[in-house]
Amino acid sequence: MSSSVAVGALVWWMVLLTIKHVAADFLLQNSWMALGKDRKTGWALPLLAHTSVHLVLTTGLMLATAPRFWFLGLIDFAIHWLIDRAKGFCVATFDVRYENAAFWWLIGTDQGLHHLTGFALAIYLAAYA
Repeated sequence: MSSSVAVGALVWWMVLLTIKHVAADFLLQNSWMALGKDRKTGWALPLLAHTSVHLVLTTGLMLATAPRFWFLGLIDFAIHWLIDRAKGFCVATFDVRYENAAFWWLIGTDQGLHHLTGFALAIYLAAYA
């Protein structure tokens, strides 16, 4: 990969991927997904449903804008699954509740890692798309 990328392309991809992330994580995530993926048991299906939304939106975005990068949907899915599972594991194992500062630290870390994922994908796309 080049040590530099076009700033315009990087900003463009970041905007698109951020809009996709907000749609998938906030507009299209229902309470069954949000609460279910953080349970001690029965977390797999809500987590799969939520991360599948990311898979569909990222893949759709790639097919509409840069079809040869369709596979980035699978990468986004896998990374999102790992990040959300780690957060859910912490919430369930340590009985973290939204009233605790630890919960908000976990949410902030979760969102920060998702944003960094989008940034990494944007760098890749700006360099190769």
